[in-house]
Parts: sequence; C-alpha cells; structure tokens
Amino acid sequence: MSADGTGDRDVAVVTPWYPNPQQEWAGAFVEAMVDATAPGCGDVTVYHTEAWLMRQPPAEVDAARAAHRRLLPHALHPAPAVAGARLVRVPVPTVPEYTFADLAGQHAAWLREALGGEPIPAPVVHAHVGLRGGWTALENARPDARVFVTEHASFLDKVLEQPDSRALYERVLDRCDGFFVVTDVLRDRLAETFPALAHKIAPISNPISFESPRARPVTGLRRWLYVGTLVERKGVGLLLEAFARCRAADPGLTLTMAGAGVLAGRLAERAAELGIDDAVTFPGAVPPDEAARLMREHDLLVHPARWETFGVTVIEAVAAGMPVLVTRCGGPERTLAGVADAVGEMIDVEEDPASIVEGYHRLRDRFPDGLDLARGRRVLDERFGYRTVAEAHHRHWFPEATADDEREVA
Repeated sequence: MSADGTGDRDVAVVTPWYPNPQQEWAGAFVEAMVDATAPGCGDVTVYHTEAWLMRQPPAEVDAARAAHRRLLPHALHPAPAVAGARLVRVPVPTVPEYTFADLAGQHAAWLREALGGEPIPAPVVHAHVGLRGGWTALENARPDARVFVTEHASFLDKVLEQPDSRALYERVLDRCDGFFVVTDVLRDRLAETFPALAHKIAPISNPISFESPRARPVTGLRRWLYVGTLVERKGVGLLLEAFARCRAADPGLTLTMAGAGVLAGRLAERAAELGIDDAVTFPGAVPPDEAARLMREHDLLVHPARWETFGVTVIEAVAAGMPVLVTRCGGPERTLAGVADAVGEMIDVEEDPASIVEGYHRLRDRFPDGLDLARGRRVLDERFGYRTVAEAHHRHWFPEATADDEREVA
C-alpha cells in the first residue's frame, strides 16, 4: 500500500469506448482487456469518457455545458464491471465540428471535472487510443503515475491527417511510459510518422478468450456468418453478391449478417432483389456473448474487409472452432501468419465478388482434411489468449514484481 492509500498494483483504465445498455458491443475489446488483465491487479477502475453529441444551436452550447456541469455529480455512480473491476461513466458533451485534438481536450477536461480536480489515484493508468484515451490519461494522472497507451483505432490515418491532432499525438507518444499497438500495421504507420519516437512503440495484441469452443466440430460450410459493422469498408455488399452466386449453385446455404450500420437497409433491399431474402438474416448489432453463440452455431465466418488493423472477429471465430474466409486487408495476414491455411482461406482485396466465390470454392474443396483447426486454435491462443496478453501488460505495469519473480526462478 502506498502512502496515499492506493495499492501498488491498483490500475485505472481510461477509454472513450465501453459497452453500455444502448450499445452492448461498443468497446467490447476494451472490456476484454479489463477481463484479461484485472486478475493479478489490485483495485481496477475503468473511467469511460463517453461522447454525447450536442446538436443545439451554437448560442445554446454554453448553456448546455453549464447544465451538464451542474448535473455531472449526480451521474457519477460507480458500477461493478468484469473481473471485479468497477466502472465510472463520465459523459462528455461534444459538438460535430471538433477535430480529434479538440475531442481529446474535452474528454480530458470533463474527466478532471468528474474527479473534482484531483488526479486519478491509481499508480498505473492504461489508456485506449492515443488521443481521447492517452491525452485524457496523461492530463489526469498523478505526477508519479506510470501511464501506458494502447492504440487500436482503424481510423488512425484520419487522426494523423489533422495537423493539430498529429501534434498532440506526438506529445502523447513522447510523454507516456509505454505505447502499445495491437498489430504491426499500426506500429509501421506510427513509426513512419514519428520516427524519433519509434523506439517507444511495442506490439501487444487485443486479448481473445479461447475458453468456450463449440460442442461439436463443423461438418460442412453451409451456414455463413458475418459479424461487424455494415459499412462499405467491411466489404459487406460484395459479400452479399458472392453469397447469392454461391447459393444459386447450392440452395441450402444461409447467411447471417450480424451488425448495424448505414448499409443495413440497402443490404436488406438488395437481398430481396437477388431473391435470397429467405436465406439471409439481419439480427442487427449483437453483444459479445451473442456473437460468440452465433460463431458456435454457424459453419464459416466470412470477413471481406477492405482494411483492418487487427481483425478481432477473425480470431474470435477460430477460438470458437469455426473456419474463416478472410481478406488480406492489413491485420489478418499478420495475426494468422503461419496458420492461415490451417484455419481457413485468405483472399486478396478485390472489388469483385468473384474473388470471394473463388475463395469459398477453394476452401470448400479442401475442407475438412486440408485444415487443422485444433492446431490453429492452440497457436492463436498462445499469441492472443487472455493469459498471454495479461502477462505482457503486467510486465510493463509492475516491473518490480516481474523482476522479483525472475530472481525467484533463477
């Protein structure tokens, strides 16, 4: 126990995303990180600075902020979270025209307001994404705290395109004690942008649970599944067209497209136009436990993204015991390195559904004897499982304890 009453292994997590009753899937990867790392820590507190968009006329924004400031103390009710952690939600009023740097400043200021001007008490602070998490953590951590940041945003290029946001990002990278990325794709991008600080960037992946595989193995690739946002970047339109072509040759195929997004209505209309609406299901966005259940009940995950920094869904599918058909879109070819053929089929990013159809046919032709899902699961568990990721974070968070453990082993 330190002099200020906090435990030496107490940790605070600062994040702009965390699952909530309105969006149970939002920030699920942050919740997974807390679930993985909290065991072995002292008290863990998650500070979720949640953007609330204000659409009032400019003349009313200041009045809305003043009302928010008066009401904020009544909204701060810590709630239990995963693995014994506690969750504090901090609403952050924002306006549409903010840059990422502006948003970071607002998140930092409103967390300070919620803390009554006092610093975050934990000696270790871990933040998610460089600005809204990293800057917020650095501006609110106590002077002697160790501050770490994990970057996993797929929109990193948009952040770095803004001059003020890029400058603030450099300050975060310079000031933090450790900076982690979930894939080499992000490390390469940041090292290129900030070469003088590239030595501070280290890879630690998103944690994936391998605890609940399917009860029975997949016996045929008939029930297709997509889990993710229904937006152009994810290639969902191409997926629907490819499914229609495959189903024309095999009427027993079905497709579940779980997710929300701007293309949801158009995809449903297109399924009807293609005459496959009886075979395609749109359950909307689903929470993590429902996504895991769907993976255990379907035969094949199809993930034709145009760009992906990591591809959590792909690893989750393998963890659930299902093969994958996935594009080489940045993250997956690195996360699946060495086991891609064992767990499924990879295809190039092409603006033609034929590439998905051909990939499916190749995978179908070598299923099941040409795959080794059991080996793939073992390898990926060693890379991305809860224990592996937790140990990596704890080595940075608690270096003294790690050194003591190493001396005992020696």
